[in-house]
Amino acid sequence: MVTLTKLNGTSIVVNAEMIETLESTPDTILTLTNGKKVLVKEEMDDVVKKVIDYKRRTLKDMIYFREEADS
Repeated sequence: MVTLTKLNGTSIVVNAEMIETLESTPDTILTLTNGKKVLVKEEMDDVVKKVIDYKRRTLKDMIYFREEADS
């Protein structure tokens, strides 16, 4: 999950796994796998970084729990 800011200033949490595409027109538009579109204040590159950070944390947690289970 990544926290982003809608154009009206409210924070939203988006399931990073549901993001299908990103567009910069100049606002950043997320298109989710269900077809819903969300406009956010963050630049496209910042959204990409947040998604990468989320995936790194998730993978790190999966590896940690796997190592714990194998011990």
